[in-house]
Amino acid sequence: MTDEELIFGLEDATLINADFHHADHVRAAFAYLSRFPALEAMQRFSAALANFAASCGRADRYHETITWAYLLLVRERMARAGRTMTWTEFSAENGDLLNWKENILANYYRPETLGSDFARRTFVFPDNLPAATR
Repeated sequence: MTDEELIFGLEDATLINADFHHADHVRAAFAYLSRFPALEAMQRFSAALANFAASCGRADRYHETITWAYLLLVRERMARAGRTMTWTEFSAENGDLLNWKENILANYYRPETLGSDFARRTFVFPDNLPAATR
């Protein structure tokens, strides 16, 4: 599937939910950020993901803090690369973003924060930072 097909399928809610896993979410974030300015990518991806979850009968699965945090991490990694990258290059260099079991967000958020209904509905800033960075 091309990035354009991925974006279209997500926005049109025609993707097969069982085939849309964590790494596919990260790829979709990368695709949006590769094609749109950051704020537009954030708005479009968030809306598409929330709509897709609702179309699968799982509106409760959309999580704004996780969605935005990953978008921002992907955006930062793309900018730090200092060059235009393909998904293949990006994913090879940023495998930590693709690992759901050892989720990178655990470095930034307390489990109870990400588990809260508030964080699901509203972006919450990281709250698990070392004391030296506060």
